[in-house]
Amino acid sequence: MSENKSILYFTNPGEANTEDTLKAAKERAEQLGIRDVIVASTRGPTGLKAAEVFKGYNLVVVPHVTGMREPGTQEMPADVMEKIKQAGARVVVAAHSFSGVNRAIQVKFDTMYPAGIMAQTLRLFGQGMKVVVEITAMAADAGVIPIDRDVIAIAGTGKGADTAVVVKPAYSHNIFDMVVREVIAKPRSL
Repeated sequence: MSENKSILYFTNPGEANTEDTLKAAKERAEQLGIRDVIVASTRGPTGLKAAEVFKGYNLVVVPHVTGMREPGTQEMPADVMEKIKQAGARVVVAAHSFSGVNRAIQVKFDTMYPAGIMAQTLRLFGQGMKVVVEITAMAADAGVIPIDRDVIAIAGTGKGADTAVVVKPAYSHNIFDMVVREVIAKPRSL
């Protein structure tokens, strides 16, 4: 058995694709009966938009880990994080699955590590593809999404959202059990 499905391809990556990406992801979620959605949002605007679009869903917004850009600093302002929570979404701030301690080894010893190689390989499909896999594992690790049914994961290149997938989640320690089942949207250029 096979199915013919369309993929939304963007000419260029980036923030300008956010509305269309969220709309396409919501449409596919409704078609498949998926109620769990994960969205990457560093500073919060994408998370806030997703909270409007996915009202009533189990929406998980995943920003950068605290200290990613500047020690002791969370890039998502506390008031924005609170607005996202008040809109009914959860916010998960956790170590990134593809970096964490491994990144420290890379920086200290000027070498590559296995998770970094995985991340670079996923970037062949675009920055957003690496991020959707990573935030799905992070949300699974936090226990805020199921691992026994498909979810929608949304991310982007730089700001906004330009990538959406249907994915069977897995924990970081079982990441090779994760399956990207469908690509809903992605940019054609990197």
